Amino acid sequence: MNKRIILTASFFGLAAVILGAFGAHGLEDKVSNDSLEVWKTAVDYQFYHTLALLFLATFSRAKNTYIRFSFITFTLGILLFSGSLYILSTRAITGFGAAAILGPITPIGGLCFILGWIGLFVATIKNKG
Repeated sequence: MNKRIILTASFFGLAAVILGAFGAHGLEDKVSNDSLEVWKTAVDYQFYHTLALLFLATFSRAKNTYIRFSFITFTLGILLFSGSLYILSTRAITGFGAAAILGPITPIGGLCFILGWIGLFVATIKNKG
Protein backbone atom coordinates (compact mmCIF):
# COMPACT_ATOMS: atom_id res chain seq x y z
CA MET A 1 0.00 0.00 0.00
CA ASN A 2 1.38 3.40 -0.94
CA LYS A 3 0.44 6.18 1.46
CA ARG A 4 1.14 8.98 -1.05
CA ILE A 5 -1.14 7.43 -3.67
CA ILE A 6 -3.93 6.85 -1.13
CA LEU A 7 -3.65 10.40 0.20
CA THR A 8 -3.79 11.79 -3.34
CA ALA A 9 -6.79 9.60 -4.20
CA SER A 10 -8.54 10.58 -0.95
CA PHE A 11 -8.07 14.26 -1.75
CA PHE A 12 -9.33 13.86 -5.32
CA GLY A 13 -12.28 11.74 -4.15
CA LEU A 14 -13.27 14.32 -1.54
CA ALA A 15 -12.92 17.11 -4.08
CA ALA A 16 -15.02 15.19 -6.63
CA VAL A 17 -17.87 14.76 -4.15
CA ILE A 18 -17.77 18.45 -3.21
CA LEU A 19 -17.51 19.58 -6.84
CA GLY A 20 -20.28 17.20 -7.91
CA ALA A 21 -22.59 18.56 -5.21
CA PHE A 22 -21.65 22.11 -6.10
CA GLY A 23 -22.42 21.45 -9.76
CA ALA A 24 -25.79 19.89 -8.95
CA HIS A 25 -26.89 22.52 -6.44
CA GLY A 26 -24.73 25.61 -6.82
CA LEU A 27 -24.50 25.91 -10.59
CA GLU A 28 -28.07 25.03 -11.44
CA ASP A 29 -29.73 28.03 -13.15
CA LYS A 30 -26.37 29.86 -13.19
CA VAL A 31 -24.80 28.18 -16.22
CA SER A 32 -26.26 26.66 -19.37
CA ASN A 33 -27.28 23.02 -19.53
CA ASP A 34 -24.35 22.39 -21.88
CA SER A 35 -21.95 23.88 -19.35
CA LEU A 36 -23.51 21.79 -16.61
CA GLU A 37 -22.93 18.67 -18.73
CA VAL A 38 -19.28 19.66 -19.17
CA TRP A 39 -19.03 20.07 -15.37
CA LYS A 40 -20.53 16.61 -14.88
CA THR A 41 -18.05 15.13 -17.35
CA ALA A 42 -15.20 16.66 -15.34
CA VAL A 43 -16.58 15.16 -12.11
CA ASP A 44 -17.09 11.74 -13.74
CA TYR A 45 -13.54 11.55 -15.08
CA GLN A 46 -12.17 12.75 -11.77
CA PHE A 47 -14.03 9.94 -10.00
CA TYR A 48 -12.96 7.29 -12.53
CA HIS A 49 -9.33 8.18 -12.15
CA THR A 50 -9.55 8.56 -8.38
CA LEU A 51 -10.66 4.91 -8.31
CA ALA A 52 -7.79 4.05 -10.67
CA LEU A 53 -5.38 5.72 -8.23
CA LEU A 54 -6.77 3.63 -5.39
CA PHE A 55 -6.18 0.53 -7.47
CA LEU A 56 -2.60 1.63 -8.09
CA ALA A 57 -2.06 1.81 -4.33
CA THR A 58 -2.73 -1.93 -4.08
CA PHE A 59 -0.13 -2.54 -6.77
CA SER A 60 2.53 -0.24 -5.37
CA ARG A 61 4.37 -2.78 -3.23
CA ALA A 62 6.04 -3.93 -6.41
CA LYS A 63 7.94 -0.59 -6.58
CA ASN A 64 7.27 -0.68 -10.28
CA THR A 65 8.31 2.39 -12.27
CA TYR A 66 5.25 1.92 -14.48
CA ILE A 67 2.98 2.24 -11.43
CA ARG A 68 4.75 5.48 -10.48
CA PHE A 69 4.33 6.66 -14.08
CA SER A 70 0.60 5.84 -13.94
CA PHE A 71 0.27 7.67 -10.61
CA ILE A 72 1.88 10.79 -12.07
CA THR A 73 -0.06 10.72 -15.34
CA PHE A 74 -3.44 10.00 -13.68
CA THR A 75 -2.79 12.89 -11.27
CA LEU A 76 -1.83 15.23 -14.11
CA GLY A 77 -4.83 14.03 -16.10
CA ILE A 78 -7.22 14.91 -13.27
CA LEU A 79 -5.64 18.33 -12.84
CA LEU A 80 -5.45 19.17 -16.55
CA PHE A 81 -8.53 17.44 -17.99
CA SER A 82 -11.06 17.87 -15.19
CA GLY A 83 -9.53 21.13 -13.99
CA SER A 84 -9.76 22.77 -17.40
CA LEU A 85 -13.35 21.55 -17.85
CA TYR A 86 -14.34 23.01 -14.46
CA ILE A 87 -12.93 26.36 -15.49
CA LEU A 88 -14.37 26.27 -19.02
CA SER A 89 -17.85 25.31 -17.81
CA THR A 90 -18.05 28.22 -15.37
CA ARG A 91 -16.65 30.98 -17.56
CA ALA A 92 -20.14 32.50 -17.93
CA ILE A 93 -20.20 33.29 -14.20
CA THR A 94 -16.48 33.78 -13.55
CA GLY A 95 -15.77 35.91 -16.60
CA PHE A 96 -12.59 33.91 -17.17
CA GLY A 97 -12.32 34.08 -20.94
CA ALA A 98 -9.14 32.11 -21.51
CA ALA A 99 -10.83 29.38 -23.54
CA ALA A 100 -8.09 29.69 -26.16
CA ILE A 101 -5.51 28.78 -23.52
CA LEU A 102 -7.54 26.10 -21.77
CA GLY A 103 -8.90 24.44 -24.90
CA PRO A 104 -5.60 22.67 -25.70
CA ILE A 105 -5.05 21.73 -22.04
CA THR A 106 -8.10 19.46 -21.92
CA PRO A 107 -6.80 17.00 -24.55
CA ILE A 108 -3.35 17.01 -22.92
CA GLY A 109 -5.11 15.88 -19.73
CA GLY A 110 -6.91 13.20 -21.73
CA LEU A 111 -3.57 12.05 -23.14
CA CYS A 112 -2.27 11.80 -19.57
CA PHE A 113 -5.21 9.49 -18.73
CA ILE A 114 -4.40 7.32 -21.76
CA LEU A 115 -0.73 7.15 -20.80
CA GLY A 116 -1.68 6.21 -17.23
CA TRP A 117 -3.75 3.28 -18.46
CA ILE A 118 -0.91 2.19 -20.73
CA GLY A 119 1.45 2.35 -17.75
CA LEU A 120 -0.90 0.15 -15.71
CA PHE A 121 -1.16 -2.30 -18.60
CA VAL A 122 2.63 -2.56 -18.92
CA ALA A 123 3.06 -2.84 -15.13
CA THR A 124 0.64 -5.74 -15.10
CA ILE A 125 2.46 -7.54 -17.91
CA LYS A 126 5.82 -7.06 -16.18
CA ASN A 127 4.52 -8.13 -12.74
CA LYS A 128 5.99 -11.45 -11.72
CA GLY A 129 3.00 -12.37 -9.52
